[in-house]
Amino acid sequence: MKLAALFNLDPNVKVRTRFAPSPTGYLHVGGARTALYSWLYAKHHNGEFVLRIEDTDLERSTPEATAAILEGMEWLNLAWEHGPYFQTKRFDRYNQVIDQMIEQGLAYRCYCSKERLETLRHTQEQNKQKPRYDRHCLHDDEHDPKQPHVVRFKNPTEGSVIFEDAVRGHIEISNSELDDLIIRRTDGSPTYNFCVVVDDWDMGITHVVRGEDHINNTPRQINILKALGAPIPTYAHVSMILGDDGQKLSKRHGAVSVMQYRDDGYLPEALLNYLVRLGWGHGDQEIFSVEEMINLFELESVSKSASAFNTEKLLWLNHHYIRELPAEYVAKHLAWHYQDQGIDPSNGPALEEIVNMLAERCKTLKEMAISSRYFFEEFDCFDEAAVKKHFKAAAIEPLEKVKEKLTALSNWDLQSTHEAIEQTATELALGMGKVGMPLRVAVTGSGQSPSMDVTLVGIGRERSLARIQKAIDFIKSQNA
Repeated sequence: MKLAALFNLDPNVKVRTRFAPSPTGYLHVGGARTALYSWLYAKHHNGEFVLRIEDTDLERSTPEATAAILEGMEWLNLAWEHGPYFQTKRFDRYNQVIDQMIEQGLAYRCYCSKERLETLRHTQEQNKQKPRYDRHCLHDDEHDPKQPHVVRFKNPTEGSVIFEDAVRGHIEISNSELDDLIIRRTDGSPTYNFCVVVDDWDMGITHVVRGEDHINNTPRQINILKALGAPIPTYAHVSMILGDDGQKLSKRHGAVSVMQYRDDGYLPEALLNYLVRLGWGHGDQEIFSVEEMINLFELESVSKSASAFNTEKLLWLNHHYIRELPAEYVAKHLAWHYQDQGIDPSNGPALEEIVNMLAERCKTLKEMAISSRYFFEEFDCFDEAAVKKHFKAAAIEPLEKVKEKLTALSNWDLQSTHEAIEQTATELALGMGKVGMPLRVAVTGSGQSPSMDVTLVGIGRERSLARIQKAIDFIKSQNA
């Protein structure tokens, strides 16, 4: 069966990479970095990127996990040219190849019971031998093929598997270390290592970028590819990501799911920039646009060493992108957080204005959405600490005076509102803080906001004046 007939792929493409997650959970940070490296390599070489869902683990694979992986890839803008392909839809193809291998003597049926295999393993361990199948069924012609059996790959017994890993360099594994791998289970389902081989062959994958935990699978897969007469891809095994405590990254380090970073208020550009630097670099450069990543990325520049995740660095990058990306673009991502927080953004300033107002002070979009709530809806109470500091009896006079001046304005704009606050301070012989801070707490409910002219214009005339009166009444009641 030809490649083009299977997938309608262009056989002239020189570089084709793939990301092949198992849908047994969310898309985690390590997987996202692998996907990014694979995607960048394809883009750098004007190649193609394939997305494949390896769902042969029928018990643990779920539609929800598949949806979460696709959502994560889409949020990161790691677009694929081909896929997503699902291994469970290709069982006929795998079994066709296995049957051909049995006919050609490249694989054989094994009828050994679990008890026999356990006894064999126990004996080998007692003799301090590496446990491996003893080929008891290699020439078995006595059993009926309809009896329960597995199918094993007939692994070479001499020589070595040698390959040049694009990240780790020269790797050599003796065939005597490898076993006759089961490639089809008793229930007729093909196994992971075999499906991967047939997929990479059929899909014309030229470069396999994956985690270092797959290094042990590589010699087995290479031997099967050789037996099939299939081309051998270039392999690149990237190191794991550690937490900042040096332990393997896990939930205890905080968010490990890509979409959790979305939920926590990070921009995809920040996460991509951070992930690409976890094991790859270009001089001392820290900030990379996606275009720069594509132009500069090479597998040979990926470090062999494990990388430590640093949330503070990611937060710094996120703040950079909130400030530097176009406000209209940041506002599109911010809109998700308003929905998530149950805030109706239609009853207030445009979200681009919110971004322009708060980009300097907010490091995440979640923080921006929460801290700008007062622009869109009323608050039930004033911040307790701000009340204690700024809502003393002495604040009544400046609040009444500034309300009077604001009410008299014909234009509700930055210049007019600013002048009203300044005039109040001058006439009462007060510092700007003695007017501005009580006013800030009055109209926002807290002691934090952009400059008061920007804040008043964003909130609007009617709501601002009503809130100032509410604050006056509150202070009077507290001091009655």
